[in-house]
Amino acid sequence: MATESRGTEGGARPKVTITAIAQEAGVSVPTVSRVVNGRSDVSPETRARVEDLLRLHGYRRRQSAPGDRAALVDLVFNDLDSPWAVEIIRGVEEIAHQDGVGTVVSAIHGRAGSARQWLKNLRARASDGVILVTSVLEPVVHEELRRLNVPIVVVDPAGSPALDAPTVGATNWAGGMAATEHLLSLGHRRIGLIAGLPRLLCSRARLDGHRAALEAAGVPFDPALVAQGDFYHESGFHGCDQLMSGPTPPTAIFASSDQMALGAIEALRRRGLRVPEDVSIIGFDDLPEVRWSAPPLTTIRQPLADMGKLAARTVLRQARGEEIESPRVELATQLIIRASTAPPTEG
Repeated sequence: MATESRGTEGGARPKVTITAIAQEAGVSVPTVSRVVNGRSDVSPETRARVEDLLRLHGYRRRQSAPGDRAALVDLVFNDLDSPWAVEIIRGVEEIAHQDGVGTVVSAIHGRAGSARQWLKNLRARASDGVILVTSVLEPVVHEELRRLNVPIVVVDPAGSPALDAPTVGATNWAGGMAATEHLLSLGHRRIGLIAGLPRLLCSRARLDGHRAALEAAGVPFDPALVAQGDFYHESGFHGCDQLMSGPTPPTAIFASSDQMALGAIEALRRRGLRVPEDVSIIGFDDLPEVRWSAPPLTTIRQPLADMGKLAARTVLRQARGEEIESPRVELATQLIIRASTAPPTEG
């Protein structure tokens, strides 16, 4: 919402917008909008600072209707074709609903111009905040988000977020270590890994945790036992085929996502191999479907819904002008043992 200052005896003052007020106050546009519309969900200190600037600039409030309130949070993914995304959405939606805020879910698909179209839509709806489940955005989008001064939280960042925004993730290194330690405890020594995309921080952390567990057990790391995947079923299928085609195939495989683990199980089935009698499989995520796979999948639980909840709480606290407890939070992962892992039948 933008409006103008009315003139005093000396003549009309130049127009002032809530964007200008927000920049001067060092808060977000939605925070200024809340003050203008008389909402209570702004800290007293922030409210006083914004109101001082509104008076200084002679900003006159319009009569506002309920429709003037944004009461929206944007949730942005690269893609929405994964149960992983659904779990994040479920967590964000629960907290947003409790706060009386709607959720706008978008997928930018990595296509040229799609992020800019989303940004255009964001400007039009004056969102209270943005939760990015991607930190790979065009530089021009970064600049516009900074200019709008909209609160931002990044979930599972690919690396160090260029926006200097708070991040919410999981203990991927510890999870990778726990997965491999579990297989080692069963007696496996030839353990294959189907890794995620190397450009992603979570992929590198899971690989590093896997290597750390091997080294701690005195088992040499063998690059030939690593296949490259992309977190989706098909890459798990092909990665497993690659690992099992070697001269000394693994007796167990750690797939860096549940979807890749399910792809690997199908690849083994087509080879006439049984899980876990011939090859043990462990995944990462604990998606709802994997407890019903055949066999039920041993995996590392990543608290996806809780990550969504924390991201929503964080962005809404920022929108209210409140301080956040920590700019970097990692939620704990957990080993979930089911029926897809067992001791090897050979040495």
